[in-house]
Amino acid sequence: MTELLARWRTTARAAGAADPASVDAAGVDLFERWREPHRHYHTVAHLTAVLDVVDRYASTASRPDLVRLAAWCHDAVYDPRALGDQNERASAALADALLTRLGLPTAEVTEVIRLVLLTAGHVVAPTDADGALLCDADLAVLAASPPEYDRYAAAIRQEYAHVPEPDYRIGRARVLAALLALPSLYRIPELAARWTHPAHTNLTRELSHLTHHP
Repeated sequence: MTELLARWRTTARAAGAADPASVDAAGVDLFERWREPHRHYHTVAHLTAVLDVVDRYASTASRPDLVRLAAWCHDAVYDPRALGDQNERASAALADALLTRLGLPTAEVTEVIRLVLLTAGHVVAPTDADGALLCDADLAVLAASPPEYDRYAAAIRQEYAHVPEPDYRIGRARVLAALLALPSLYRIPELAARWTHPAHTNLTRELSHLTHHP
């Protein structure tokens, strides 16, 4: 927790937040949201993994600190029972309130909101370097080794334990098909070259399992 909050503190101050006590309070609030007991994949580990990718490829973005803020906020509200893009919209609203309270300029807050909302469908314009970095980082797990990917898929199923198996298979298959249908699953050239094939292999394998195995 201490290391993550230090990263939050550095990012928030770089983006224009001035009051240390307010920054720390906001960081603790976000951290506690990521630790909610109903989360199995959308956890502090996912947040850390996203931030690590953002840090590693920060040079590809025009405002990497805003991408980091969006990473902190993008799943800060996560209710598996929510419909459609309600979680992303609620997370964007939280980012608006939280960052405004920290005194960030309106333009910066608006950009973070835009980035958070992109994670609903991961459709990114070719010229949107900041959106590309956030979405590539968010989807990095798809290119993991097969055992790690299977642990991710199992954790997602745990988050949706309330959904009956037939309904889950239909809904999850729809999500996987949408990801496979994206014009580019990854946009940063280096990541696209390294990650696209293993990600497509993992997604296709899970989709086949969902649709062909009772």
